[in-house]
Amino acid sequence: MRAADLDLSELLTVDPQGGELRFSGARAILLDTVAMGLLRKQLIDSVGAAAARAILTRFGFAHGYRTAEAARAELSLESDEEWREAGGRIHALQGMLRLAPGADGPLSPGGATVEASYEAEQHLLHLGRADAPVCWTLAGFASGYLSCVEGRDIYVIERRCLGRGDASCLFAGRTAEAWGADLEPHLPFFEDHRLDASLRRAAEALGRAERRLRTRAEALLRTAGARGAGAGPDGIVASSPAMQRVLELARRVAQVDATVLVTGESGTGKERVARLVHDASPRAAAPLLAINCAAIPEPLLESELFGHARGAFTGATRDRAGIFEAAGGGTLFLDEVGELPAGVQVKLLRALQAREVRRVGENRSRPVDVRVVAATNRELDAEVSAGRFRKDLYYRLKVVELRLPPLRERREDVLPLARALLAQAAARMRRPAPRLSPGAADHLVRYPWPGNVRELENAMERAVALAEGRRIEAEDLPEEVRSALPVPSAPAAEARARTLGDVEQEYILAVLARHGGNQTRAAAELGIGVSTLYRKLKEYGRGQAR
Repeated sequence: MRAADLDLSELLTVDPQGGELRFSGARAILLDTVAMGLLRKQLIDSVGAAAARAILTRFGFAHGYRTAEAARAELSLESDEEWREAGGRIHALQGMLRLAPGADGPLSPGGATVEASYEAEQHLLHLGRADAPVCWTLAGFASGYLSCVEGRDIYVIERRCLGRGDASCLFAGRTAEAWGADLEPHLPFFEDHRLDASLRRAAEALGRAERRLRTRAEALLRTAGARGAGAGPDGIVASSPAMQRVLELARRVAQVDATVLVTGESGTGKERVARLVHDASPRAAAPLLAINCAAIPEPLLESELFGHARGAFTGATRDRAGIFEAAGGGTLFLDEVGELPAGVQVKLLRALQAREVRRVGENRSRPVDVRVVAATNRELDAEVSAGRFRKDLYYRLKVVELRLPPLRERREDVLPLARALLAQAAARMRRPAPRLSPGAADHLVRYPWPGNVRELENAMERAVALAEGRRIEAEDLPEEVRSALPVPSAPAAEARARTLGDVEQEYILAVLARHGGNQTRAAAELGIGVSTLYRKLKEYGRGQAR
């Protein structure tokens, strides 16, 4: 068989019942060209032209390589030259382009001339005339197909393009050696590291946009009066002296590149403080990337942190940078660092000390420029004593420690936080920001918040969802919050000590209030008779309560 004999009706098979399509024996799908054009536009708008070109070139390369593999398994052609020509024929039969009459292949001295290209057509439709060739998927396809057929890397470059106003598209293919210096501007789009770099720049731009949006949202909250007292310019509510001290230390350490260890119970806001350190640092324009060390299986964790080389393990089909490299120039937030397995602890220590990483499967080290902020809810000194955490890594992480107090120790922050979280939840649900009723506010202050700020955030989101009016009532709060009783506190040294009778009165009145003044239910919970309760209420001047 010759390439010219290839026929669409013979290459394409259709299962009319199941809807399965096969092209040259390989499973295929139908895609609308306008939809592909919209995808191109979204990619360019989202990650920029450079990253979009890299993505579409590599997509086309994979498509072309796979097409050649499938065709070799299904077809029998007479010669290598016929296989080269078959690429253009198959490309045309798939509806991607139309070759000029008598056109040669990309490997010919004059290259391959294309009269019509779906990709140029869609670029013109959605983005207008370009300044440079835009048939990135087609060039990638031809490169992948010819690389498979030739058994060596072939790079196809578009020299003329309908998308920039030329009369036709022209594709030329050569090896890297044959291209020489002419390949240098195009080579990065075929390689992973260019894609990683482009996406990293896009992530930095998105991060800057996110910070601008966050600043704008906080300004709106302040205008609405929903932020409450004690909120700083970074959006963290801190009326309590303990939290103010933590934030002041965080702002000071942000100015230097010291490693920071943020400790505290789960839900206290460790990631928010890590973001404050990043945003207040000279690295604020670069990305802040986070990884949860407890959420990734141990066999994959080293690769996620430090990257891997192609073939390093099953499934490693390409070189991949780890998060240390991806966060280059910025900040890396290692959450739940106390969960790191022993083997990874050793390699993390080396990365911090030498400021370099070695990808899994590689023999060379790569320098990294990244500031590390780690967080844990474990007591790492106890973990060190128990032999579960390396002492040298502990001290390397704990150059500066920021210990966040639990919410029960910063009760001055509960109501300002609740008001801010109410406003945020209302904005997400597109509802007016509600107010706290005195009863609801009282319950919030009484409750010890074992889940800290995260639990308070969930409670406020629930309250906004259940509230019937513009005010949050006690009934809108979770049951455990509504059931909270006052916690007796030790008197200050200079204050008068409270008597046992005072404590008893406060407790009985709190139980009675929780039952809406129903003496029968209150007496049952207190374990006393109704008459005894009535007598005590008379002593408190509450004899008319029911």
